[in-house]
Amino acid sequence: MIPFTDEELMNPARSVIDKVRPSLALDGGDIEFITVKNSKVYIQLRGSCIGCASSGSTLKYGVERQLKMAIHPEITVINVPIGMEDEIDNL
Repeated sequence: MIPFTDEELMNPARSVIDKVRPSLALDGGDIEFITVKNSKVYIQLRGSCIGCASSGSTLKYGVERQLKMAIHPEITVINVPIGMEDEIDNL
């Protein structure tokens, strides 16, 4: 169990996302931090990351790995498809 509230995770998660962003930009991609809910970090891949065959690996071995190392080993990241942002409230 992650010993932090969602509110406590917000700024550290944003910080990690901001550090990952430049590497995605090298290939024309981008990432947007949306929120933290139930210790899950919700992001949105943008630009060339949308539909990219490597986007799953980018999430798991790039973004999530950085979040686990910087914040907590049990943290997870979830990509929210464009247009589905309102669905996070229903989780």
